[in-house]
Amino acid sequence: MIRAFLLVFLLALTPAAAQQVDQAETPTGTIPVNSDRASDLAIFSRISSILAQLPDFDALRVQVDAGVVTLTGEVTEQETIDRLRGLITRVDGVVAIENKVRLSTDLGTRLDSVRARFQSRLTQVVAGLPFMGLGLAVGAVIVLLGGWVSRRQRVLAGIAPNPFIAGFLAQAIRLCAWIIALVVALDLMGARALLGTLLGAAGIFGLSLSFAARDTIEGFVATMLLSLRQPFSPNDLIEVAGMRGRVIRLTSRGTTLLTLDGNHIRIPNQIIYKAVLTNYTRNPERRFMVDLAIDPAADPGPARDLALKTLVAMPFVLARPEPVAWLDSSGPEYVVIRAGGWVSQDGTDFDLARGEAFRLLRYAFDSQGYLPPEPVHRIQLEQPGVTRPSLRPVQPVDRRLSELGPDAAFEEMVERERVDDGRDLLSPSAR
Repeated sequence: MIRAFLLVFLLALTPAAAQQVDQAETPTGTIPVNSDRASDLAIFSRISSILAQLPDFDALRVQVDAGVVTLTGEVTEQETIDRLRGLITRVDGVVAIENKVRLSTDLGTRLDSVRARFQSRLTQVVAGLPFMGLGLAVGAVIVLLGGWVSRRQRVLAGIAPNPFIAGFLAQAIRLCAWIIALVVALDLMGARALLGTLLGAAGIFGLSLSFAARDTIEGFVATMLLSLRQPFSPNDLIEVAGMRGRVIRLTSRGTTLLTLDGNHIRIPNQIIYKAVLTNYTRNPERRFMVDLAIDPAADPGPARDLALKTLVAMPFVLARPEPVAWLDSSGPEYVVIRAGGWVSQDGTDFDLARGEAFRLLRYAFDSQGYLPPEPVHRIQLEQPGVTRPSLRPVQPVDRRLSELGPDAAFEEMVERERVDDGRDLLSPSAR
């Protein structure tokens, strides 16, 4: 019963065994006209001598008639039949091959063949054990060496500008060590075919992974480039994608800003890398611009000179670069003069300086009668004992430059948010 089951199992593995291989194969080339008994005998002798030297073909029988070779007998493997066809085809003078070789159905013979193959492969494995041990030992040494190098934090910190790049280098060193160890080990074991298969599978897997995790890879690359280039530093005032705020930190997932209203904004790094970014802090000198409307009947030349004189007299306006003023536009009701000056953001709040400049310029223009007449009609009810407030600009009092300095409370808020938690990738000294 067991022998019959094994026989059916072996026949199922080789479906060709249930079919008789009875086909005539014609070798390539021309067929000679002359054919005699001597040529058939020469072909028979040559084929018989060849088959006698090969153990797999020693049980086969050969007949030759008019150059047609007839093969009969039994073999244990389909591969043997395929080898036989190719071998007989190469013999000179063979016109056609009548292949009647069958797969053996004798269970004992088939089992002997399987046992022989198993013993042969086992012998190969035993003979290759020293090379396998050598490959595993060399691969282990390479992996351990790569792990030791990747843990040299001081060396990586000297090469990389920030912890993110240092960590990436450590991971890259470990990965390269594993790949080199695998290649060297398989090469020493003689498994080059397996190595090619693994490399091909790794390439296909990497390609599919790149499509599936495109956004993640894009964010990773953007983080790396921002860490290397660092277009902004901690506490810089930047504007990107229509959002403006102070830089709190740059992490592997995004950049955190603190808006001037005290709100937190986290922007993905890939958006920051691709968007137009304005850094207001990178250059300490910054120019403000204000628009002043004057009476269209007034001479704009003296008005422009008055704007320049007033800007020069402001203590927070820099002498170099010089202030500027020009006639920007005009209409039937007013003429616009645009004036601007440079301030140093080191110790001076830009928005406060611009507002104070506008107040001083407006007072100067009003004192000289350059402001346009008020087109609005006002109705005011007089009440006894109530002083009517002046509708004209109030003369500014002397103000010190320190009053235009940055908001101390907001600066404390920024510094409080700048607590180092080990995730920030920005260098405080990057300028």
